[in-house]
Amino acid sequence: MGTRANHFETVPDLIKSLQAASLALEKTSIDPQIKYLIDIRASQLNKCTFCVDMHVKQAKIKGEEEIRLYHVPVWRESPLFSAKEKAALALTEALTDIARDGIDDELYGYVSEHFTEKEISEITVAIGLINMWNRLQILSGMEPGALDEAYGLKKAGLS
Repeated sequence: MGTRANHFETVPDLIKSLQAASLALEKTSIDPQIKYLIDIRASQLNKCTFCVDMHVKQAKIKGEEEIRLYHVPVWRESPLFSAKEKAALALTEALTDIARDGIDDELYGYVSEHFTEKEISEITVAIGLINMWNRLQILSGMEPGALDEAYGLKKAGLS
């Protein structure tokens, strides 16, 4: 299937706003490794191949261990993630599939053990934003890797 809706052309001002929000997230207190885990896990749950491909490559370029990338789908059982990372991944799953179980007090308490209120808000915005990007990319039908050259992702060595 070829590219369908090209949001970069049809609604450039809205896309620029989303890009600005993505850049603003880089200036928050969210650990970049946790941000990549959030992006990868939400993209997996949403079945956004383009975004999984992109964020795995970004994480690898930034030094993430490849074995941890393979373990993201089984993070609960994996010993490779810290309790803090697991809390972020649990919140990512719950907010990405919010209709399923919502956010109960137990989950919120667990997340609060590892993050401040400000960090929880930042992570929530990050989760919401990746879910938005996933929806845009899924509808667009853009091929995974199509923007590797433009985003400098070839250096990940994962073509």
